[in-house]
Amino acid sequence: GLLAGLLSGLFGVGGGTVIVPLLVLFLHFDQRLAAGTSLAAIVPTAAVGVISYAASGSVAWIPALILAAGAVVGAQIGTRLLPRISQTALRWGFVGFLLVVIVSLFLVIPSRDAPFDLTWISGIALVVVGVGTGVLAGLIGVGGGVIVVPVLMLAFGTSDLVAKGTSLLMMIPTAVSGTFGNLRNRNVDLLAAALIGVAACTTTALGAWLATLIDPGTGNILFAAYLVVIAVQMALKAIRGRKKKD
Repeated sequence: GLLAGLLSGLFGVGGGTVIVPLLVLFLHFDQRLAAGTSLAAIVPTAAVGVISYAASGSVAWIPALILAAGAVVGAQIGTRLLPRISQTALRWGFVGFLLVVIVSLFLVIPSRDAPFDLTWISGIALVVVGVGTGVLAGLIGVGGGVIVVPVLMLAFGTSDLVAKGTSLLMMIPTAVSGTFGNLRNRNVDLLAAALIGVAACTTTALGAWLATLIDPGTGNILFAAYLVVIAVQMALKAIRGRKKKD
């Protein structure tokens, strides 16, 4: 929880990439239960992160709600497509996407002062990004921040801090919606989620504060390193999935 909260505040992500593997590895959680518990723990963590970023004016409220609406719809599409699409192919595709993002983070350094300019065109683009993020979340369980933060910085030219604050706000309704579904299917350990969430809340603000101290170039390098870890995790899952089929 402490580690997930720090990463959540620092990078604008949910922290599920830390919570899920550790729950499976150390506490022997089933993969689905770990994912559901992680999603529930993200709700308070992201809320504290939003407050921290909002204090410095680094949250684009309307774009975040547009992204969230698209993600909620996309997640439903993703879960319905799940039985019909190869998980291995999806994971390799996502690894490819992450590699493109990692290279781009070294080529494009966002301006810290760049606001988010909402127009009809950017609004429609946000809906597309939100739906795409939700579909991927439903298909391979990837949190929105890993996709939304780099897309806002690289495609929309948004400040790194605004991208992170907006990403955390987008996650709240998405995580709440997913948690209700997981509760119905008994895929949430509420006590574990509460303990992780409370622990994470104590370090999220610290992570958000550290993000303001780090210059955008260094922030991009650190975020790229974080994405490398996720890409390696996803590649290992794809290799294991292929071996099981063989």
